[in-house]
Amino acid sequence: MNSSDRSPVGLFKLSVGALVAASLAMVLFVLPAEYDTDPTGLGEIMGIKGMSGYQVGALTTQSTGVHQDQSSFWLAPFESVEYKYTLSEGQSMVFEWRALSDMPADVIFEMHSEIDADPEQSVTFELSRGDAQRGTFVAPFSGVHGWYWENRGVGEVEVILQATGFFTHGTTYGPSGAFTKVIGKDAEPKTAE
Repeated sequence: MNSSDRSPVGLFKLSVGALVAASLAMVLFVLPAEYDTDPTGLGEIMGIKGMSGYQVGALTTQSTGVHQDQSSFWLAPFESVEYKYTLSEGQSMVFEWRALSDMPADVIFEMHSEIDADPEQSVTFELSRGDAQRGTFVAPFSGVHGWYWENRGVGEVEVILQATGFFTHGTTYGPSGAFTKVIGKDAEPKTAE
């Protein structure tokens, strides 16, 4: 069609073409990426299905109590440990951890979550290097949520974690396996997965 063709028929054809293109874009890209609805299956193939991530409201009320936890881990050079809290979707925690050493601490850390403690269903929120971090976290889904720390320095490091939140259990994953501790009095005993 010629751009100077402004007849009613030409404008109608142009409008129909634009509507078809917008509909295709909606079905092929917007629905899979923003609404996790993939009617054609192409969103999953392109890797855009569920791209908008997990959404949690600004206010959630809880039926369980707030609990406090403090844990510490000694890591030799190139040794690592994971520690994760059990949280339901929408539950939150406030946390602070720091790595202490006689020498400059050099720690690789990753904050991530796993659905049903399954490493194959893991979501990473941050992967970085440092010696401290503090903040808040709201669980985007029910599962285990926490950190992986690896000492990349030349001396021993003590990682100290303090957290307050709606978690019920804390699980340490280390070289000798998993160990779960009950944190809240209202929590049921749980076995490590």
